Amino acid sequence: MPLFEEFDAVLHLARLRDRVSSLSERILVSIATTSCAAVEEVEECRDDEKALWLKVAAIASILVAGAVGVAVPLVGVRKGRLVRADGGLFVFMKAFAAGVVLATGFVHMLNAAESSLTNPCLPDSPWKAFPFAGFVAMVAALGTLVVDFIGTQYYERKHVAEATAGKPSLVEAAVAPAPVMDDDEKGITVISVTPEAGPSQNGKDPMHIIGMHAHAAAHGHSHPHVHGACQSHASASHAYDEVEGESSSRIRHLVASQILELGIVSHSAIIGLSLGVSQSPCTIRPLVAALSFHQFFEGFALGGCISQAQFKSTAAAVMACFFAMTTPAGIAVGAVVASSYNTNSPRALVVEGLLDSMSAGILIYMALVDLIAADFLSQTMSCNVRLQVASYFALFLGAGAMSALAIWA
Repeated sequence: MPLFEEFDAVLHLARLRDRVSSLSERILVSIATTSCAAVEEVEECRDDEKALWLKVAAIASILVAGAVGVAVPLVGVRKGRLVRADGGLFVFMKAFAAGVVLATGFVHMLNAAESSLTNPCLPDSPWKAFPFAGFVAMVAALGTLVVDFIGTQYYERKHVAEATAGKPSLVEAAVAPAPVMDDDEKGITVISVTPEAGPSQNGKDPMHIIGMHAHAAAHGHSHPHVHGACQSHASASHAYDEVEGESSSRIRHLVASQILELGIVSHSAIIGLSLGVSQSPCTIRPLVAALSFHQFFEGFALGGCISQAQFKSTAAAVMACFFAMTTPAGIAVGAVVASSYNTNSPRALVVEGLLDSMSAGILIYMALVDLIAADFLSQTMSCNVRLQVASYFALFLGAGAMSALAIWA
């Protein structure tokens, strides 16, 4: 006990516990109030009947936009007719959608969270004494990083276990045994490493090691112009690395698509509920167009991740439907409870603000790490200058367009 008491004295744990307890009490007291003087809407804009018809139109428009947005990459990539996964159009659209997701997190969700948590209906302490919106967004982003890491590790271990058990994994199915060639004939030395020899020092599965010195010499004589990393990436000597990279990319997209859907669905429900409880046509009308645009490109970003993760058709369809129906369902629920739901009650403001903050953190992380960095730092992008320019243009255009919608929504 003396040791614990000494640590307590050094770290001031008692004082810290008192402050945390006091903060918790103030938060509970602040949301205990069930009513607050709601800000009255401008009388000339309040029209319950017209607002109801606009909500019905919003449900239809947003449902169609979201369904089409998520279906284009899913159907197009699977059929290989409308969109090719390695095509310039698909990469361009993904970059635009990534900009939309990034702007949604920074400009829309984080700002909405700040507005809710600093609303005049909430007491100054603790809500205005600490930047809860930014803090919760940061915690959500770090939590997403942890979930992303754990999920990736899980799928990688599962992939290795299947390969060890003799099941046809992605790498084994795609890599053919390397033929043994004569050094003098091809200028390439091939050494086959058998499974009994164990994994290499870098932890990879059994692979073929290719002596590149002779290959480089022979290649240099026949091709004076060497393209560096891009040329080596395209060469057959890196077949294993390409397939291993494809397997790793698929695992990343498996995890990313599920986390991205969580972030999108959480804020879509809040957006739908907010629109549904409004009785002002002046507020609803611009939101219909803005949210339709927003849902289409968020759906495209999600659909792109799902298609590259190569989910089974049933799982992909369930994820797509869940995304497409969330905002319309939120609007419908909001319309039903509009007469009794007070958007300015402290409890509603705190819940909405915290959920918006969490959604912002998740979307910002996913946009920067799994949508932008994954594509913009890839080998395909670095070897194609035209694709780089087009993708950066699409990224900034998407972010700018979604940011501009904040004027109306």
